[in-house]
Amino acid sequence: MENRKNVYIYTKNDEESLKKKAVVVEALNSEGFTTVDKYSDANIIISLGTDGTFLQAVRKTGFRQNALYAGVAVTNSPNLYCDFHFDHLSEMIDTIRNAEIEVRRYPLIEVKIDEHKPFYCLNEFSIRSNIIRTFALDIMIDGKHFETFRGDGLITSTPTGSTAYNKSMNGAVVDPLLNCFQVTELASVNNNEYRTLGSPFILSGERAIRFKVHDEENSFPIVAADNEALPVRKVDVVDIALSDKMIKTVKLRNNSFWEKVQRMFL
Repeated sequence: MENRKNVYIYTKNDEESLKKKAVVVEALNSEGFTTVDKYSDANIIISLGTDGTFLQAVRKTGFRQNALYAGVAVTNSPNLYCDFHFDHLSEMIDTIRNAEIEVRRYPLIEVKIDEHKPFYCLNEFSIRSNIIRTFALDIMIDGKHFETFRGDGLITSTPTGSTAYNKSMNGAVVDPLLNCFQVTELASVNNNEYRTLGSPFILSGERAIRFKVHDEENSFPIVAADNEALPVRKVDVVDIALSDKMIKTVKLRNNSFWEKVQRMFL
């Protein structure tokens, strides 16, 4: 990727993060890269922090399809999206300079709430009750009613996002090579009136799902994309599908998705 020379660095604005950013800038500039102040001018976007920082970097830079993303961790905690570490910047620089580097592609889901503009999620989309009581949703798959859910909420995750909020709710960990997405329930109610599947389910990327809120007293649920709450005041209908867009990241040897999962959880 010899033509990739313009680098934008995304990090927090606290003093310690900015100090580390300055170190990264100096290291890149000394190796012939150009650091830019606008992400629209970059063809390499580096997040400096944690997986949460990476998710923010991807969202804040508009899910760029013509840029390569790279995550640099600043702690020793296991990360899924951060392939590099601040203490080993030379490894990152050598890798992104390599013209024959392999690229890993992470799938996105596209979400549309009512008449709002569609947006994307790299990890998951979640919808939850905003009051201390359950709420009801009709779940439609490919336009056909599947079930009426009552509970605390639902998580729709990508394969890579399956290791995050989804996994904490006993969802399945899904190989990102599979063209699919997953729906996981949050504290579903199962009784004589309401009956749900009661387990996570995985949908082909060819399918589309719709959630329709039908509790008038609870039509203001909390909605979130990845690790960010959305300023949506009222929700009637949510449409979700696997997007044809993907995020491109560096693919390192001996660092596959399942090797990362093993390091994180086993």
